[in-house]
Amino acid sequence: MNESCSVLIDNQPYDFEVDGDFFWGNEVLLYDEASSPISKMDWKNEGYGIIQAFSDSDFFKLKSSIEYNVIKAIKLHVSDFDETAFTLDNYHQIVSNNELHNDIIDITRNLQNSDFNFDIEALVEHFSEVLGFKLTSYIEELDKTHIQIRISRPNSLDINPPHRDGYLSYYQDIVNVWIPIHGCNELSSLPVLPGSHLIPENEILRTQSKGAKINGNTYYVPCILKTKNGNICMIRPNPKQGEALVFTPYLIHGSAVNKNENITRVSLELRFPKLKGS
Repeated sequence: MNESCSVLIDNQPYDFEVDGDFFWGNEVLLYDEASSPISKMDWKNEGYGIIQAFSDSDFFKLKSSIEYNVIKAIKLHVSDFDETAFTLDNYHQIVSNNELHNDIIDITRNLQNSDFNFDIEALVEHFSEVLGFKLTSYIEELDKTHIQIRISRPNSLDINPPHRDGYLSYYQDIVNVWIPIHGCNELSSLPVLPGSHLIPENEILRTQSKGAKINGNTYYVPCILKTKNGNICMIRPNPKQGEALVFTPYLIHGSAVNKNENITRVSLELRFPKLKGS
């Protein structure tokens, strides 16, 4: 069934078509504060917070490693690619069609710690200290670490629909870490619905996992079309360079449309499970 997903992002309307079978869930709250890695934070009721993550030198080292991975992915699909003229913000000038973009992100959304010339474990230790729980980068059900470089071209449908990561079994006991890398600002950073981790399932209209298709692309995460209060009204917390947006996987987020006119937005997504017994 084709439905129009209408969201407000910082009071600005945005609409896109979603093909999927939608249903209201059961009367259950998936978020469990007692076991949540954010339970010690004073922003636990909002479901998200902004945390300082890097020194300037560490940030630029990470950014360089991300640029290397994007270039590597492009070179696998573009034979005459001139990497000397490439920057992250002109990605959309090189990768100008959806087919090529999908080939690139098939690679960049399935990376591991070993793909980066950066100490990801140092970030694990940092966020463990901040949140007050021992975290790990290893996701047991996937049997690997998992890192995603998100690339959103300007005025495109390079987005996930509104969703909760916690609907996927391997992301139920994690903390989400979203890091702005390039082109992330009030027109492009990740939107969230504050407090939405406290909404029970019978108040949410959604698809199953792999049950939503946007612009011909099928998404692993379910699409949340609306809540019992109506269409979803999100905000962009907009962390600055060197900061990270940290949130529970049960927070509704997504629809990170890039409204910049001529800048590709690049961000990094990390998911750190809480160690059992922590």
